[in-house]
Amino acid sequence: MSRKIVAAGNWKMNKDPFEAISFLKEMGPLVKGKDEDVDVIFCVPFIDILPAIDSVKGTNIKIGAQNMYFEENGAYTGEVSPGMLKSAGVTHVIIGHSERREYFSESDITVNKKVKKAIEHKLTPIICCGETLEQREQGITIDFIRQQIKIAFLEVSKDDAKDTIIAYEPIWAIGTGKTATTEQAEEVCGAIRKTIEELYDTDTAQAIRILYGGSCNEKNAKELFAQEDIDGGLVGGASLKKEFAQIVEAGQ
Repeated sequence: MSRKIVAAGNWKMNKDPFEAISFLKEMGPLVKGKDEDVDVIFCVPFIDILPAIDSVKGTNIKIGAQNMYFEENGAYTGEVSPGMLKSAGVTHVIIGHSERREYFSESDITVNKKVKKAIEHKLTPIICCGETLEQREQGITIDFIRQQIKIAFLEVSKDDAKDTIIAYEPIWAIGTGKTATTEQAEEVCGAIRKTIEELYDTDTAQAIRILYGGSCNEKNAKELFAQEDIDGGLVGGASLKKEFAQIVEAGQ
Protein backbone atom coordinates (compact mmCIF):
# COMPACT_ATOMS: atom_id res chain seq x y z
CA MET A 1 0.00 0.00 0.00
CA SER A 2 1.26 3.46 -0.89
CA ARG A 3 0.98 5.82 2.08
CA LYS A 4 1.21 9.60 1.74
CA ILE A 5 4.30 11.02 3.38
CA VAL A 6 3.87 13.41 6.33
CA ALA A 7 6.28 16.26 7.00
CA ALA A 8 5.17 17.58 10.40
CA GLY A 9 7.02 20.36 12.16
CA ASN A 10 6.92 20.65 15.94
CA TRP A 11 7.93 24.19 16.89
CA LYS A 12 7.85 23.40 20.61
CA MET A 13 8.11 26.65 22.62
CA ASN A 14 9.49 28.78 19.79
CA LYS A 15 8.29 31.69 17.62
CA ASP A 16 5.97 34.44 18.81
CA PRO A 17 2.93 35.32 16.64
CA PHE A 18 4.83 37.88 14.59
CA GLU A 19 7.68 35.46 13.90
CA ALA A 20 5.15 32.77 13.02
CA ILE A 21 3.40 34.98 10.47
CA SER A 22 6.68 35.98 8.82
CA PHE A 23 7.99 32.42 8.67
CA LEU A 24 4.80 30.84 7.32
CA LYS A 25 4.43 33.46 4.61
CA GLU A 26 7.98 32.58 3.56
CA MET A 27 7.30 28.84 3.67
CA GLY A 28 4.08 28.88 1.63
CA PRO A 29 5.72 29.36 -1.78
CA LEU A 30 8.56 26.97 -0.90
CA VAL A 31 6.22 24.00 -0.40
CA LYS A 32 3.63 25.01 -3.00
CA GLY A 33 2.33 22.13 -5.12
CA LYS A 34 3.84 19.47 -2.88
CA ASP A 35 0.51 18.43 -1.35
CA GLU A 36 -0.13 15.62 -3.85
CA ASP A 37 2.80 13.69 -2.35
CA VAL A 38 3.26 15.15 1.13
CA ASP A 39 1.05 16.39 3.96
CA VAL A 40 2.77 19.52 5.31
CA ILE A 41 1.88 20.35 8.92
CA PHE A 42 3.24 22.83 11.43
CA CYS A 43 2.32 22.17 15.06
CA VAL A 44 2.65 25.56 16.72
CA PRO A 45 2.30 27.04 20.24
CA PHE A 46 -1.28 27.84 21.26
CA ILE A 47 -0.69 31.59 21.01
CA ASP A 48 0.37 31.21 17.35
CA ILE A 49 -2.57 29.11 16.16
CA LEU A 50 -4.95 31.83 14.93
CA PRO A 51 -2.31 33.99 13.18
CA ALA A 52 -0.73 30.83 11.75
CA ILE A 53 -4.02 29.61 10.28
CA ASP A 54 -4.63 33.04 8.79
CA SER A 55 -1.10 33.09 7.32
CA VAL A 56 -1.43 29.75 5.50
CA LYS A 57 -4.76 30.44 3.78
CA GLY A 58 -4.46 29.55 0.12
CA THR A 59 -1.48 27.25 0.74
CA ASN A 60 -1.22 23.50 1.26
CA ILE A 61 0.10 23.94 4.83
CA LYS A 62 -2.00 22.61 7.70
CA ILE A 63 -1.75 23.89 11.27
CA GLY A 64 -1.67 21.56 14.26
CA ALA A 65 -1.45 21.99 18.02
CA GLN A 66 1.19 20.54 20.33
CA ASN A 67 -1.19 19.37 23.05
CA MET A 68 -4.82 19.43 24.25
CA TYR A 69 -6.82 18.37 27.27
CA PHE A 70 -9.34 15.52 27.27
CA GLU A 71 -12.26 17.48 28.75
CA GLU A 72 -14.68 19.64 26.77
CA ASN A 73 -14.58 22.65 29.12
CA GLY A 74 -14.50 23.53 32.80
CA ALA A 75 -12.20 24.53 35.61
CA TYR A 76 -8.91 23.45 34.04
CA THR A 77 -6.83 26.60 34.18
CA GLY A 78 -4.20 26.79 31.47
CA GLU A 79 -5.62 23.97 29.35
CA VAL A 80 -7.13 24.03 25.86
CA SER A 81 -9.98 21.77 24.75
CA PRO A 82 -10.27 19.86 21.47
CA GLY A 83 -13.38 21.86 20.60
CA MET A 84 -11.42 25.09 20.90
CA LEU A 85 -8.75 23.74 18.56
CA LYS A 86 -11.30 22.50 16.05
CA SER A 87 -13.17 25.81 16.00
CA ALA A 88 -9.91 27.66 15.37
CA GLY A 89 -9.21 25.53 12.27
CA VAL A 90 -6.62 23.13 13.67
CA THR A 91 -6.45 19.77 11.85
CA HIS A 92 -3.83 17.80 13.83
CA VAL A 93 -2.66 17.58 17.43
CA ILE A 94 0.49 16.06 18.92
CA ILE A 95 -0.34 13.77 21.83
CA GLY A 96 2.06 12.22 24.33
CA HIS A 97 5.30 13.86 23.23
CA SER A 98 8.16 12.68 25.43
CA GLU A 99 8.65 16.22 26.74
CA ARG A 100 5.03 16.26 27.88
CA ARG A 101 5.53 12.90 29.56
CA GLU A 102 8.83 13.88 31.21
CA TYR A 103 8.16 17.48 32.29
CA PHE A 104 4.39 17.49 32.77
CA SER A 105 3.75 13.99 34.13
CA GLU A 106 1.63 12.74 31.23
CA SER A 107 1.01 9.00 31.33
CA ASP A 108 -0.03 6.31 28.87
CA ILE A 109 -3.54 6.57 30.35
CA THR A 110 -3.87 10.34 29.77
CA VAL A 111 -2.48 9.83 26.27
CA ASN A 112 -5.28 7.34 25.57
CA LYS A 113 -7.91 9.75 26.89
CA LYS A 114 -6.57 12.51 24.64
CA VAL A 115 -6.41 10.24 21.60
CA LYS A 116 -10.06 9.26 21.98
CA LYS A 117 -11.17 12.85 22.55
CA ALA A 118 -9.19 14.12 19.53
CA ILE A 119 -10.82 11.46 17.33
CA GLU A 120 -14.24 12.42 18.68
CA HIS A 121 -13.63 15.98 17.47
CA LYS A 122 -12.22 14.84 14.12
CA LEU A 123 -8.74 16.06 14.95
CA THR A 124 -5.95 13.80 13.68
CA PRO A 125 -3.81 12.73 16.65
CA ILE A 126 -0.06 12.43 16.13
CA ILE A 127 0.61 9.86 18.85
CA CYS A 128 4.19 9.89 20.14
CA CYS A 129 6.17 6.99 21.52
CA GLY A 130 9.84 6.46 22.27
CA GLU A 131 12.40 4.97 24.61
CA THR A 132 15.16 6.42 26.79
CA LEU A 133 18.82 5.62 26.24
CA GLU A 134 18.74 3.44 29.36
CA GLN A 135 15.81 1.42 28.01
CA ARG A 136 17.60 0.92 24.69
CA GLU A 137 20.78 -0.20 26.41
CA GLN A 138 18.75 -2.66 28.52
CA GLY A 139 17.32 -4.17 25.33
CA ILE A 140 13.68 -3.42 26.18
CA THR A 141 12.97 -0.85 23.44
CA ILE A 142 10.44 -2.94 21.51
CA ASP A 143 8.61 -4.15 24.63
CA PHE A 144 8.35 -0.59 25.95
CA ILE A 145 7.11 0.85 22.63
CA ARG A 146 4.55 -1.95 22.25
CA GLN A 147 3.14 -1.11 25.67
CA GLN A 148 2.85 2.58 24.80
CA ILE A 149 1.04 1.77 21.55
CA LYS A 150 -1.31 -0.80 23.08
CA ILE A 151 -2.47 1.61 25.80
CA ALA A 152 -2.73 4.58 23.42
CA PHE A 153 -5.17 2.61 21.23
CA LEU A 154 -7.39 1.19 23.98
CA GLU A 155 -11.05 1.47 22.92
CA VAL A 156 -10.11 3.04 19.56
CA SER A 157 -12.01 1.45 16.67
CA LYS A 158 -10.32 -0.01 13.61
CA ASP A 159 -11.71 2.70 11.32
CA ASP A 160 -10.57 5.48 13.64
CA ALA A 161 -7.14 3.91 14.10
CA LYS A 162 -6.51 4.03 10.35
CA ASP A 163 -6.75 7.81 10.39
CA THR A 164 -4.30 8.38 13.24
CA ILE A 165 -0.59 9.07 12.87
CA ILE A 166 2.11 7.55 15.08
CA ALA A 167 5.48 9.23 15.65
CA TYR A 168 8.42 7.20 16.92
CA GLU A 169 10.93 9.44 18.64
CA PRO A 170 13.80 7.85 20.56
CA ILE A 171 14.11 10.18 23.53
CA TRP A 172 17.89 10.00 23.42
CA ALA A 173 17.82 11.51 19.91
CA ILE A 174 15.49 14.47 20.53
CA GLY A 175 17.34 17.76 20.27
CA THR A 176 20.70 16.06 20.81
CA GLY A 177 21.87 15.96 17.23
CA LYS A 178 22.05 12.17 17.59
CA THR A 179 19.87 10.26 15.19
CA ALA A 180 18.90 6.63 15.32
CA THR A 181 20.48 4.80 12.42
CA THR A 182 18.17 4.13 9.52
CA GLU A 183 18.15 0.46 10.54
CA GLN A 184 17.25 1.29 14.16
CA ALA A 185 14.44 3.61 13.10
CA GLU A 186 13.03 1.12 10.59
CA GLU A 187 13.22 -1.74 13.08
CA VAL A 188 11.09 0.11 15.65
CA CYS A 189 8.65 1.53 13.09
CA GLY A 190 8.23 -1.98 11.71
CA ALA A 191 7.55 -3.29 15.22
CA ILE A 192 4.94 -0.56 15.70
CA ARG A 193 3.20 -1.58 12.49
CA LYS A 194 3.28 -5.21 13.60
CA THR A 195 1.71 -4.21 16.92
CA ILE A 196 -1.10 -2.39 15.11
CA GLU A 197 -1.63 -5.51 12.99
CA GLU A 198 -1.95 -7.59 16.16
CA LEU A 199 -4.40 -5.10 17.69
CA TYR A 200 -6.52 -4.78 14.53
CA ASP A 201 -5.60 -6.37 11.20
CA THR A 202 -3.25 -6.11 8.24
CA ASP A 203 -5.32 -3.49 6.42
CA THR A 204 -5.25 -1.16 9.42
CA ALA A 205 -1.53 -1.70 9.92
CA GLN A 206 -0.85 -0.92 6.29
CA ALA A 207 -3.06 2.20 6.32
CA ILE A 208 -1.64 3.90 9.41
CA ARG A 209 1.24 6.31 8.91
CA ILE A 210 4.29 6.04 11.14
CA LEU A 211 6.77 8.91 11.37
CA TYR A 212 10.32 9.10 12.64
CA GLY A 213 11.39 11.98 14.87
CA GLY A 214 14.50 12.74 16.85
CA SER A 215 16.94 15.04 15.05
CA CYS A 216 15.27 14.42 11.70
CA ASN A 217 16.61 17.04 9.27
CA GLU A 218 17.16 17.93 5.62
CA LYS A 219 20.31 15.79 5.50
CA ASN A 220 18.85 12.48 6.66
CA ALA A 221 15.18 12.80 5.66
CA LYS A 222 15.42 11.22 2.22
CA GLU A 223 17.09 8.05 3.47
CA LEU A 224 14.68 7.74 6.41
CA PHE A 225 11.58 8.33 4.28
CA ALA A 226 12.71 5.66 1.81
CA GLN A 227 12.26 2.92 4.42
CA GLU A 228 9.30 0.58 4.08
CA ASP A 229 7.73 1.42 7.43
CA ILE A 230 8.70 5.11 7.78
CA ASP A 231 6.10 7.45 6.32
CA GLY A 232 7.62 10.84 7.11
CA GLY A 233 8.98 12.79 10.02
CA LEU A 234 7.99 14.71 13.12
CA VAL A 235 10.62 17.41 12.91
CA GLY A 236 11.76 19.62 15.79
CA GLY A 237 14.52 22.19 15.39
CA ALA A 238 14.76 21.79 11.63
CA SER A 239 11.12 22.89 11.27
CA LEU A 240 12.02 26.38 12.49
CA LYS A 241 14.13 27.09 9.39
CA LYS A 242 13.32 27.42 5.70
CA GLU A 243 15.39 24.26 5.12
CA PHE A 244 12.24 22.45 6.22
CA ALA A 245 11.20 22.77 2.58
CA GLN A 246 14.01 20.33 1.72
CA ILE A 247 12.50 17.82 4.16
CA VAL A 248 9.17 18.20 2.35
CA GLU A 249 10.95 17.61 -0.96
CA ALA A 250 12.54 14.46 0.46
CA GLY A 251 9.03 13.01 0.69
CA GLN A 252 8.31 13.35 -3.01
